[in-house]
Amino acid sequence: MDTCFDFQRCERGFKIYVYPPQKGEAPSESYQKILAAIEDSRFYTTDPNQACLFVLSIDTLDRDQLSAQYVHNVRARIQSLPLWYEGRNHLIFNLYSGTWPDYTEELGFDIGQAMLAKASTDMDNFRPHFDVSIPLFSKDHPQKGGEKGYLNLNNVPPLRKYLLVFKGKRYLTGIGSETRNALYHIHNGDDIILLTTCKHGKDWEKHKDARCDRDNEEYTK
Repeated sequence: MDTCFDFQRCERGFKIYVYPPQKGEAPSESYQKILAAIEDSRFYTTDPNQACLFVLSIDTLDRDQLSAQYVHNVRARIQSLPLWYEGRNHLIFNLYSGTWPDYTEELGFDIGQAMLAKASTDMDNFRPHFDVSIPLFSKDHPQKGGEKGYLNLNNVPPLRKYLLVFKGKRYLTGIGSETRNALYHIHNGDDIILLTTCKHGKDWEKHKDARCDRDNEEYTK
């Protein structure tokens, strides 16, 4: 790790610097929540000289070129940062990458020596003890607060009706289709609920299977 991370920057403590937004930048609501969480924490510093870790103000969460949230010219914007240093001591956040139907892990720019905090990373690309695996969260996920958990002491199972709930698209072809089709088998309609819709992509009807109509109906309900 010491070949791509400068530990001397962290000798005075673990501080995180968030780049000020560039002119015309408007991060997504989800990325604003991440930045706000960092800026509200005791690790935040406004002085880059005190920083151990650097976080971009450029929104890199959605790297699907078909998405309205896709930010263009990220490569040029990053290279213009005076403290980039080929990505050393930088942490880049990403939830989505690639474009349907392949969804490759291509971000559209070179992360260099930066660490990657990413959802659904392929095991072949994940670098243990360097990259960070994060959950895929929706834009409606609260930044903080919310109801208290139901787990009291070590009561197992917890006192809640549902153990697992998933609602989302069931890819009929391409990457992810095998995994989500397998999840169907643990749906029991009681405490494990999996609701999926086949309506994904322009030609989803060409790939319809015997479950699609029923699944779409349950998903809508």
